[in-house]
Amino acid sequence: MSIPYGDSEKYDMILDVNGKLYRLQCKHANPHKNEENIIDYITIRTTWSSGYTRNRQYARNKYSKEDCDYFVTHYEGKNYLIPVEQCSNEKNLRIIPPKNGQIKGINFLKDFVD
Repeated sequence: MSIPYGDSEKYDMILDVNGKLYRLQCKHANPHKNEENIIDYITIRTTWSSGYTRNRQYARNKYSKEDCDYFVTHYEGKNYLIPVEQCSNEKNLRIIPPKNGQIKGINFLKDFVD
């Protein structure tokens, strides 16, 4: 059994799916509005802080597959699982397509629903 304790653990909970354990890191969904005041995507930060650098800035560190398996976020009554290896410093998940019609390289929220 794994019980994370404290404020600086690399995962927040364990998910048991048919006997396979997955480490989940919970992240806040930050919605972004477009010029029409419609939420068109959400962002989750996928880094952790390890204290101050010499320049008195927080050191931001990326999670790796050794730290957790998935990020999980909750938005509009649904949970979304994002594989850690698909993230860099943050992850943008589109709710509506971009106006320019771009699809390649775009991550849609609906594709990560739990």
